[in-house]
Amino acid sequence: MQSNFPKVPFFISIIFFILSCLLFVYLNRLINSDDKEVRAKEERWQIEARRRDEIKALDRSVRVIEVERAALETHFARSSDIVPFLDTMEELATQVGAKAEVTSVAIADDHSGLLVGMKATGLFTELYKFLTLLENSQYALEFVSMDIKKGSSTGRLVDWDMIFNLKLLSFVE
Repeated sequence: MQSNFPKVPFFISIIFFILSCLLFVYLNRLINSDDKEVRAKEERWQIEARRRDEIKALDRSVRVIEVERAALETHFARSSDIVPFLDTMEELATQVGAKAEVTSVAIADDHSGLLVGMKATGLFTELYKFLTLLENSQYALEFVSMDIKKGSSTGRLVDWDMIFNLKLLSFVE
């Protein structure tokens, strides 16, 4: 008995099936290798993105710290900043209407600060306000000595003379 089953189309379909399977395996391996490359590149990209984010965060931190550092440095006077410091002290007196002048400047014997001698003249209330401004200034000051005397009088107003020595504790040589 002879079968009516066509053998040639069957073998062609088997060959086509085998070629399709081989093509599938080849393309699958190609895709998998490309997938590994993509994952490696994506990992490198994420590492670089994290690194950039860390750099940005560090930059923001440096800017914040720079502002705080600048604010902190205003509390210290360097040896190069003595003249602006003394001008600031005299300016505080003029803000309240008193007159002040620096009489002496010296570095403390133990190098723990800057000694400043000042003479101020004005109404008692002006001198009191001047002392209050000095106490509340941005610098760490210690009053070493103070002498206040009644001075000349002009009508009802009496001028007072104040001589004092203060020590700038926040002095950096």
